[in-house]
Amino acid sequence: MYTVGVIIFPGSNCDAETVDFLNTYTGLRVNRIWHKDTNIKMHDMYVFPGGFSYGDYMRAGKLATFSPAVAEIEKHIRLYEKKALGICNGFQILCELNLLPGTLRQNENLQFICKPVTIYNEDEDYTVPIAHGMGNYYHPQPELVNVAYRYSDNPNGSTNNIAGIYNHKGNVLGLMPHPERAFKHYHVSQDGYKVLENFAKR
Repeated sequence: MYTVGVIIFPGSNCDAETVDFLNTYTGLRVNRIWHKDTNIKMHDMYVFPGGFSYGDYMRAGKLATFSPAVAEIEKHIRLYEKKALGICNGFQILCELNLLPGTLRQNENLQFICKPVTIYNEDEDYTVPIAHGMGNYYHPQPELVNVAYRYSDNPNGSTNNIAGIYNHKGNVLGLMPHPERAFKHYHVSQDGYKVLENFAKR
């Protein structure tokens, strides 16, 4: 059974949706990991959900990097190349940990944006919602970034329309859109499953 750990911080607000999303995907055993947990059993993949960890105090995702659970999980990712998926605030956390390059800045229009968007990779288009105020991805040398997805119509000013990136080994994915909000029959699409499958196959 493929094991997935969802890390929950004070201020996480998409963790229940994320667990629900993962639990409906065949072959996964999902565990919740509290930010203060230690002696964490090795998982095949770790998911950093969306929300406002620690209220985005200092800057989005920064304080989460000091959590005891994150210190252990980071070792699993770096030393054993376990997978890590960061969604929205989770993407910000992965950048703060330097597990992914670049940073997330305030949206270009200085507003919180919540709407479905179309993203794409080399194979397909996907309709997935966004909900963020700091989703404007920036890297000074975007040609060096391993891009996972781009926006068809850039909603936030991200460099080169970037919506999500992989690390160079391909075991870490940061994504601003929310796949856990695109899988039920009443959602805008069920493309969240496709995004998860794309990552699982790497």
